[in-house]
Amino acid sequence: MRIIGGQWRGLHLAEVGAGDPTAHLRPTSDRVREAIFNLLVNGGYDDPVTDARVLDLFAGTGALGLEALSRGAASLTLVDDGTAARSLIARNIALCHTTARLLRHDATRLPLSPDAPFGLVFLDPPYGKGLGEAALLSARKGNWLAPDALIVWEEGAALLPPAGFDLLDQRRYGDTVVTILRNAP
Repeated sequence: MRIIGGQWRGLHLAEVGAGDPTAHLRPTSDRVREAIFNLLVNGGYDDPVTDARVLDLFAGTGALGLEALSRGAASLTLVDDGTAARSLIARNIALCHTTARLLRHDATRLPLSPDAPFGLVFLDPPYGKGLGEAALLSARKGNWLAPDALIVWEEGAALLPPAGFDLLDQRRYGDTVVTILRNAP
């Protein structure tokens, strides 16, 4: 696993191997991460990455959020409640020689946001458990999402967006379906 583009392009992140099923760690492959950022940059979204405040829910390894920082995002907040994940994220932040906020929260039961809302959100829950929708609704209720925030949601199957979110794009990459939503204020 490595950073695909930006200032840290080619930097290898901490090894996870095939993931940690007991900790629900299933890293986004380099290929899927590259496809996501190509969609964001070339999808007509007015460069949602540069200078963005980025939120990475179910952050796992932190690779998606760190990729955004590498490509010019202004700040990054990572949320995960798993001990193994938070340890891995901390190692990856250190490898990038950067700062990011790492919060221990259940993404489906977020408190009120301690910061301004986020404009770009990565959502990569354990597949097939219905946690993505719960996390989106929790993030909206807790004021984590900016009006018109762009959400990149990874799942194992195509899903319809919850009420209040507009579907912008949806593509399959192997066993991963990437859905791009907009928070409809």
